[in-house]
Amino acid sequence: MLDLSSLPVTARSTDLAGELILSDQGTRQALMKDVKRKMKKATLLIKNAKQLLTLSSDKKGPRTGKDMEDVGIIEDGAVAVSDKKIIAVGKTEDVLAKVKVDKKTKVINAEDKVVLPGFVDCHTHPVFGATREEEFELRIKGKSYEEIAQAGGGIRSSVRSVRQLSKDELIRLALPRLDRFLSYGTTTIEAKSGYGLSLKDEIKILEVIKKLNQIHPLSLIPTFLGAHEIPDEYREKRQEYIDLLIEQMIPEVAKRKLALFCDVFCEKDVFSIDESKKILETAQSYGLKPKLHADQLISFGGSELAAEVKAVSADHLEFISDSGIEKMKQSGTTAVLLPGAVFGLGKDNYPAARKMIDMGLPVALATDFNPGSSFTESMPMILSLACLRMKLTPAEAITAATINSAYAIDKGDSIGSLEPGKKADIVIWDVKNYKEIPYHYGVNLVSAVIKNGEMIR
Repeated sequence: MLDLSSLPVTARSTDLAGELILSDQGTRQALMKDVKRKMKKATLLIKNAKQLLTLSSDKKGPRTGKDMEDVGIIEDGAVAVSDKKIIAVGKTEDVLAKVKVDKKTKVINAEDKVVLPGFVDCHTHPVFGATREEEFELRIKGKSYEEIAQAGGGIRSSVRSVRQLSKDELIRLALPRLDRFLSYGTTTIEAKSGYGLSLKDEIKILEVIKKLNQIHPLSLIPTFLGAHEIPDEYREKRQEYIDLLIEQMIPEVAKRKLALFCDVFCEKDVFSIDESKKILETAQSYGLKPKLHADQLISFGGSELAAEVKAVSADHLEFISDSGIEKMKQSGTTAVLLPGAVFGLGKDNYPAARKMIDMGLPVALATDFNPGSSFTESMPMILSLACLRMKLTPAEAITAATINSAYAIDKGDSIGSLEPGKKADIVIWDVKNYKEIPYHYGVNLVSAVIKNGEMIR
């Protein structure tokens, strides 16, 4: 290291920015060489972005209230990456002054484009067999989701399909779905089981998710959802199925380290408040963090239960109460809203997102990708629905789909924003203003996807 203490006072001074100004040309050159030697080398540089949205903040945790409007815009922005991590973010000239760029550095000119963190889709069901377009038509003709489920369709239909398929067949079917997530700017998804509903078949799905994580660039965060429905063979003996969940399925999933979370569909005619609580408390005792499908079909008390067990998130919430909002706020539970499910079911009862935000509850967005109620891998479509039907601003919607969604899966420290030290999951959009992403709906505006510092699209 160059020792400046021996320099005469006339050879050194400090400007208003606190930067050393050296009057001696040789000393200055020596100092610059020392600085350059210590600079980190960039393996990837994205520069000249019309808008770079960092989503960074001095505050830790998900954004709430008016802070959801702050997306950290940098005009003429740049991001530098070393291998898989971000090493510098800022204006292009500032980033270029901080990092070393050579012939091996991949340089992307993002002029007239917008750069964002990759979307984090924090609620999906990507592993299934047959699709359910027949139910889509039945709903158009007037049948309700509940009527179809009671007749043996819905989740139970997907269960029967999955049980007939091998792991290799499920992997083959899932891979193109993961490709589509990436193509629309999503770099991480939470992936639920729940279409097996037996020890063997739930393990099968979770092992498929684990394998997909190994062979596909998309990151999948696994959630055990054995409490998705009561399977056909237990319809007349539901307590036996709950016992199976508690005594065999949860312990085995935890033993094999196949999931980070345990989710329950807490709803009338599915799992009651007491049943859901017992399942989640058992899961917690085995180290699985709680999540909940809550208050989707009626105001059932699921949001209050989520607060009681300190769930990481409560999802759906179309019929959440003011009490549920306040209790979730106090417990630190994130509200994951799924407008695609409301839209896909042909309903109009969108969650009260504005009230949640105004009351200070952190809000995240996800696709709820599944073969029944929300058959889309497109987060941009979800942003459009959130803006048009739930009255989020474009900035709030992007916050909800990036940093808040990252916290909804306990990954806010590593993904969801563009900050030094975080994973280099970055998406370049072929737009000049971020507001175009939800505004120009129904098309794919992604120009490039970078996952872990590598351009994969």
